[in-house]
Amino acid sequence: MKQLLGWLRVREQQLIVWANSRRGHKRLHRWLGKWLSVITHMGGATFTLTSSLLFALIAPSPWNATGWQCFITVVISHFPVFVVKRWFKRLRPYQALEGLTTSRKPLVDSSFPSGHTTAIFAWLIPIVLTSGVLLVITVPIAAVIGVSVGWSRMYLGLHYPSDVIVGAFIGTVTAFAVQYSWVTAM
Repeated sequence: MKQLLGWLRVREQQLIVWANSRRGHKRLHRWLGKWLSVITHMGGATFTLTSSLLFALIAPSPWNATGWQCFITVVISHFPVFVVKRWFKRLRPYQALEGLTTSRKPLVDSSFPSGHTTAIFAWLIPIVLTSGVLLVITVPIAAVIGVSVGWSRMYLGLHYPSDVIVGAFIGTVTAFAVQYSWVTAM
């Protein structure tokens, strides 16, 4: 088991170095850097909570209920994130690995799990679940946004792949739990 965990740790470090690298294709990395530096903020509390409240207060039915579901899911999903971050004191990749690129004011709390990735999945899943016939449009858009926010956290040197995967899992599971509770309460 120790060998397997060691192998996984090495592969994860290799993946974060690759995801964070800025080698080759300067135009591609310039565009990618701009995209990921902007989209990463969609996973922040300000965007997810504010947009959820706006949806809840302004949107017509059933989208106003979806706004409340997004808001509640984002709030609830951050309880396990808060607990796990205090339980697992994991250094962020830029703190633990040499040569990674990060922003001017990088976060310094525990990296595990990714709160931004948790929030964006907690925000996206209720929208996807409400979309009905628009599912063919919302699923690809949600996938691009969710993967972009998760990837941005690695690209910016702030999270390991496992931080992002667990964050996406927490956000998704919480969203399904809120959706189930919402439907059974009706």
